This record gives sequence, C-alpha cells and structure tokens, in this order.
Amino acid sequence: MPPRALPIDFYRHATTLHYPLTALARPRHQIKILVRSSETTIMPVLDADPLAEGGIADFARAFRAGTITSEQATRAYLARISALDGQLGAFQHVAAESALATACAIDALHRAGTDLGPLMGLPVSVKDLFAVDGMPITAGSHMAVDDIAGPEGPLVRSLRRAGCVILGKTRTVEFALGITGVSTPRGTPVNPWDAATRRLPGGSSSGAGVAVAAGLCGLAIGSDTGGSVRAPAAFCGVFGLKTTPGVFATEGAVPLAPHLDTPGLLTRTAADAAIAFAALTSTPAPQPRPASRLRLGVPDDYVFDDLDPAVAAAVTAALEAATAAGIGLVPVSLPGLREREEYFPAVLPACLIATLGRERFLAGRDRMDPIVARRAAHGLEVTAAAVMALEARRTRTRRQAATALAGLDGWVSPTTTVPAPPVAALDDPDRALALALGMTRNTQPANYFGVPAVTLPLPRPAGALPVGVQVVGYEHGDADVLAIALALEAILGTGGSPDLSGFVG
Repeated sequence: MPPRALPIDFYRHATTLHYPLTALARPRHQIKILVRSSETTIMPVLDADPLAEGGIADFARAFRAGTITSEQATRAYLARISALDGQLGAFQHVAAESALATACAIDALHRAGTDLGPLMGLPVSVKDLFAVDGMPITAGSHMAVDDIAGPEGPLVRSLRRAGCVILGKTRTVEFALGITGVSTPRGTPVNPWDAATRRLPGGSSSGAGVAVAAGLCGLAIGSDTGGSVRAPAAFCGVFGLKTTPGVFATEGAVPLAPHLDTPGLLTRTAADAAIAFAALTSTPAPQPRPASRLRLGVPDDYVFDDLDPAVAAAVTAALEAATAAGIGLVPVSLPGLREREEYFPAVLPACLIATLGRERFLAGRDRMDPIVARRAAHGLEVTAAAVMALEARRTRTRRQAATALAGLDGWVSPTTTVPAPPVAALDDPDRALALALGMTRNTQPANYFGVPAVTLPLPRPAGALPVGVQVVGYEHGDADVLAIALALEAILGTGGSPDLSGFVG
C-alpha cells in the first residue's frame, strides 16, 4: 500500500526526482522520490489514462493528428495495469508482448495510409469467457473449457478488424453465474471506489467493470445474461450496454444460457459506447435524441421497491432533471417483472449443466466456487418439461410487455437497489441472498424480455459510491437506447472517476 498523505510542509521541503521504475519491475513507469532529512519515500506516479479527458472521440482525433500513437497508449495502459492491478485484480491475463506488437503494427499501418475507423489503435480488454488467439481461457474456473469456447469468434475478430489492441483478459465470476462479482477459483476483483473497505465489484463481468473504472483500458467487452454488464458498470461507476440477443455473435465464448447471453460494452460514457457500438456493428453512430421527443415509462411497482436511500435519492434527482429538460415520464404497469424470480433460478443452472455436461460438472464441482457449484447443481434436477413451460410463459409475457410499452421509447429504473456493498456483507447468508436478489431485480427483466438496456453512472456527492440509472429499450432497438442514453448523459453529466491513490503499489 502507498504511504499515508504527509503534511503540506513536508512537500514544501521535499526534493522530487523521476526515474524509470525498472527497479520495481514496472517498465516505462515513473516514481516520485520524496526526500526530507533522513527520510525517503518512494511513490509511484501513474501514467495518465489516454482516455481520461475526451474519451474515444478525442483519442481518435489525437491518433489521426499524430499527437498520440497506439504504442504510446498501449504502454500507458500497461503501466497503469502494472501499478494498479496487483491491488485491484481486474485482469486474469495480461498480454503485454502481443499488445505492444499489435500496437506497433497498427501505427505502421496508419502511417502507410490505412484508416480502420474510430477504434483504430485503441487498447481494449476482453472478458475471460471469450476465446482470444494466443491467450488462455478459463471462464473463471479451474475446469478445462477450451473445447467449449472453440476458436476465436466474430466479436473478437471485429475488434481486430477495427484496429483495437487487446491488452488481455479480465476476470469473470466462474461460468458467469453470479452477480456479486465474488468468485473463489480465479479471484475477485476489488471495486476501485473504496480503498479503505473492500467492496463488491458486481458480476459476472467483474474485471471489466473494474478495468474501465480504474482506467486500465479504453473499452471492455463483457457479457450479460441477467445483468452481468449492468451490475458491475453500476457498482463501478461506468456505462454499460446490454445488447439484444444476436446483435453480437456469441460464437467463440463459453455460454451460460445461449438464448439469453448477450455480449456487451463497458465504457466510461454513453458517448464512448455509441462510437464503439457503431464501429463494431458497421452501422451509423447513434445521435442523442431531442429530450422533448422522448417518452419513457416509469414502472409503478417492483423496480422502485425497497431502494437504498442513496440509490433512491440519486435516481429521483435524475428523473426530476430529465423531466425539467423536457423528457416525458409516463407511469406504466409492466407485466412479468416478478416472473424472473422463478425463471432464472431454474433455467440458468439447467443451461450451464447442458453446456458443461453432467460428467464434467460432477468431476469438477469440488474445485468450483461453492456458491456457483450449489446453484449449478440445481440444474441436475430441473426437468425439460419445466424449462419448456417457463419458456412458453416467457414468450407470452414478452408480447404483453411490448403491448404495454407501445408508444413509449423505453422505460427507466434504478440499475441496482443498492450501491456496492462491502464484501463482508456476504458473510451473513440471509443478507447475501437479499443483496444478490436486489442486484438482479431490475436487470433480469431486460434479459427476460429479450431487449437491450443500458446503465448510466449518475453524478455523485463527494464521498458517495456510484449509482446507476437503467434505460430499457425494445427488441433490436440498440441504437435507439444508446440515443436515449446520449440525451440523458447530456442532461445529467457523468459520474466521474475514483481516487486510485490507495491502490498504487
């Protein structure tokens, strides 16, 4: 851990020297040596996050103007990973050598006159459910899963075609079956918003949320089956996009529930996500919708029940600001919100057992995270008739929900019912269950209805934890829900960045 802050008179009399941090095995990083009398303190100085000021748009302009190269950006992120990730644990695998080689090749390609688009040269991370050539894949487990994932899939190939530099693989809850972010086999990333109290990062894209919040990559690829992009995004104070099933192909990934799994994006802002979504889908970039032309439903029960006071206050203020800006908010009764409570506990375990196979699961369950293993084991008991009945009910409800939302652009809710709780809160089994249910209560309906959704980080009072507001769209309206998010971001602002000084070292 870094040294405590010292009195101001210490710094007035200190001598500051900068040296390459080779002695501490952090290539191309810097240290600050503070000397007073006989005391010497070594304090790592973080490389600047290349996207900290203007996001992807400014990075793309600077790259084309020649004021930053992909190699420089990649080295900056690798230095930040080296300085911070020992404490944060966002990455399962860092591919420094291949990332630098790719970055140099991208720079050479650009110098030769080739422009691959707005993501060219951007360093990114990929959740460790996806196969990436030359990198190991674990799916957060100690079981062998290479045969399940298969070769590198279309989404990762689209990153390469866009000119992205893949820095490495971020941690995931084992087999993506967990919303808290806690996972024992490969480790639990640390939420970067509180160095004093270890807090939940959210899952299952836990490493992706932490990596984006801490400025360890310019964009993270996650996946969302019941909230696994949006919960970590909300807890870590970043933007998250859950796509409509089929918008991004899931080939080349270890599936949890293939009909529900949706690859998604975690970025600092809606503006960054809009650029990335357009680049990766080869579609026009979404533009903000005029506030006066937006009508959003506000469910009249369930999603606003029993909120943490901080979440209630932040979301209420956001909705008031949206109304003041001209957005129409309409009370709406949505069918089927509670159906997720019966559907997901049965269908997800059954699908995971189908993915792993009974024999593989039984042979490896003793090495699994105990909570994941216990949930997965329930899939051994779920009958095909039960799953078919649940799916038939889901089909009917999806039609009813679409009818209830006719004439609206989408609906809004808090993303999670609480801000990131302490990890220690899970020591109480009853509280752990209540917290997990509160983390998925508002996210799972979008997966149940098969529609896209986003979470936006809300502005925070000093010292407060991040809170997210969710916007849910309609099937294949991914660009439209991003357009709504852009409008809200212009009204509400963004959530800022965490103080990382307590994690350097």
